[in-house]
Amino acid sequence: MVPIVGMDELESAAAALRGGRVVAFATETVYGLGADALDAEAVARVFELKARPRFDPLIVHVARAQAVHELVTDFPPAARELAAAFWPGPLTLVLAKAAVVPDLVTAGLATVAVRVPGHAGARRLIELAGVPVAAPSANRFGGVSPTTAAHVQEEFANVGPDEIACIVDGGACATGVESTVVSVLGDEPAVLRPGGVPQERIEATLGRAVKVGQVGNGGDVAGYQSPGMLSRHYAPRTPLVVVAELTSSALASHAGQAVGALAWSARGEAAARAGGAAAVEVL
Repeated sequence: MVPIVGMDELESAAAALRGGRVVAFATETVYGLGADALDAEAVARVFELKARPRFDPLIVHVARAQAVHELVTDFPPAARELAAAFWPGPLTLVLAKAAVVPDLVTAGLATVAVRVPGHAGARRLIELAGVPVAAPSANRFGGVSPTTAAHVQEEFANVGPDEIACIVDGGACATGVESTVVSVLGDEPAVLRPGGVPQERIEATLGRAVKVGQVGNGGDVAGYQSPGMLSRHYAPRTPLVVVAELTSSALASHAGQAVGALAWSARGEAAARAGGAAAVEVL
């Protein structure tokens, strides 16, 4: 079993990262499974642990915005504006990568995804390690991302400390969903993945509308520019049933099961509660 350690053991966790080992740690978005981003062998272990396809790039985390300049060849005005507004925080920027970043991290692309996490403990860990940290979510590929240390330990129940050095318990994640990923290549910013920073705030910061979806050279790009762009990703194991109208009879067919209901209105909420839903949220 992978040991869970407290924030008072950041020094030893940082030493593990410097030594080419894998460490799980909290960010404000979700828990990440991190390795030295400049060590291709360490990064390969992250892919293996997650059973992650190598065409899916990773996000590189740094302790402060200035460190990004060592990983990219250009930091255009739009990137500067967004970084000033949202870093540290749940925003990832896709930029032209420097040669120092291994191709494995970027899935062979000429771009790299970078961010400064909003969790103070994560920044301190990266600072102590003295290396940028490539860290996808700390779960098996395709599933729901973990938001507590216990989630990570459960996900990797059959893994020992030889494979993941430790899980640094930074508490429950405040945001609970992945970072928003924005491509800032050239003059056409684009939201590649929705997340912790709403598109409206990005547009307000830049003073213009932004595209949504993958962008490329002449519209022809090989590979995925960001995590989370596959047709199936962050997928829960619990089935989802969509109904035209949420009524108590709609829940009756699931008698004996703990059913959660997402309603659009107070009427739907009332029907769900009358039907015995275990939990109800109004969207």
